[in-house]
Amino acid sequence: MGTTQLTYGSRSTGSGRPRLHGLIGLAFGLCLALMPGAAMSNPSRPANEFAVATDARIEQAGEVVRLTMALSRPVEVSASVMAAPDRVIIDLPSVNFQVQPSAARKSAGFVSAFRFGMFTPDKSRIILDLAQPALVTRAEVRSVRGGFGELVVELKRASRAEFQAASVRAAPQAPEDPASQAAKPQGETRQLVVIDPGHGGIDPGAVVASIAEKSVVLAFGLALKGQLEASGRYRVLMTRDDDTFVPLGERVRIARAAGADLFISIHADSLTQSQDVRGATIYTGSERATDAESARLAAKENQADAVAGLDATEDMQDVAGILMDLAKRETRTFSSLFARNLVEKLGGSVRLHKVPMRSAGFRVLTAPDVPSVLIELGYMSSPKDAELLNSLSWRLQAVAAVEAAVNGFFERGQAVGKAAANQR
Repeated sequence: MGTTQLTYGSRSTGSGRPRLHGLIGLAFGLCLALMPGAAMSNPSRPANEFAVATDARIEQAGEVVRLTMALSRPVEVSASVMAAPDRVIIDLPSVNFQVQPSAARKSAGFVSAFRFGMFTPDKSRIILDLAQPALVTRAEVRSVRGGFGELVVELKRASRAEFQAASVRAAPQAPEDPASQAAKPQGETRQLVVIDPGHGGIDPGAVVASIAEKSVVLAFGLALKGQLEASGRYRVLMTRDDDTFVPLGERVRIARAAGADLFISIHADSLTQSQDVRGATIYTGSERATDAESARLAAKENQADAVAGLDATEDMQDVAGILMDLAKRETRTFSSLFARNLVEKLGGSVRLHKVPMRSAGFRVLTAPDVPSVLIELGYMSSPKDAELLNSLSWRLQAVAAVEAAVNGFFERGQAVGKAAANQR
């Protein structure tokens, strides 16, 4: 992590929003030091050089549950277990998974499901969800004829005490310093917008009819990045620009370290119990959710780290006191301003949820000095929304509306900032 520079004063960005650095930055830096991290999506070599995985099968034979996966060549493998929730973690070098998503939804014995994907630019991960405690009795990649490999993982049911004794915490990954990738050039006056496509890599998000949320929101995020950059008014940084997992705390750190003026997280949820619910929703951060549905969604999204095999314990510490509270209060005002802009602009172009503006305790919306919103583009569980989310024409229309909201936010923010300055 980079060194925090102390500046006893305030800096005004192009939006007119005072940025309380100095003591606030130092206090929040203590919080960030506790966060698990992962490097930004920046693969060290092209995907066509990765081993290719195909033909995954999971089956039960007596007391043993066995996962097998065909590989284009042998690779190294390691295995561990983790509690709360109970799961088995299989780590491999970078692998190009060409496995049907439907295969991962199959269960066998005490394994309820499994998932796979990139975890960091140099590591892939397979996670098996356990309905009962179990231990890994075998985890190897054996060589087969023709230079191919076969991953074999065998599990056997264990007692709770045995499982707890074997469980380990996933070691935090050392991230690259995103500030070095987005340092503001001298003389640069354009605002910096951070776009955060939700989920990614090992965390697919909602999956409906083999379409993963992580792919839908990445396509939208890349289109929005292109539109904003084409205007010439903004610099844009993505928390991920490919199918790589980024922990929740790291997404916040990326925005703060880069000195972002706006943070936009993109999602597309699924409601299995109700296919008639549809439309876009805009969320801002709050300790108390506006309603039960918002609380449920925030709780679900906040489990992303656990889905990817990281320790999901709360990583934010209340060490900033009054200065942090002041920064949060001001930032939430600007977050609400942007949220209202989004509702106004999106409402003229795409269908909105019947209650389009809400708030809840999303962990990605916790930066105290960066206005942040989370956009649920629609519900993948709704056949109509799912059709639109995968429509290029709808995407371009929605992207244009978000761009208009960004423009309006910075224009109104300048006016608000000037008015506040005149009252001092």
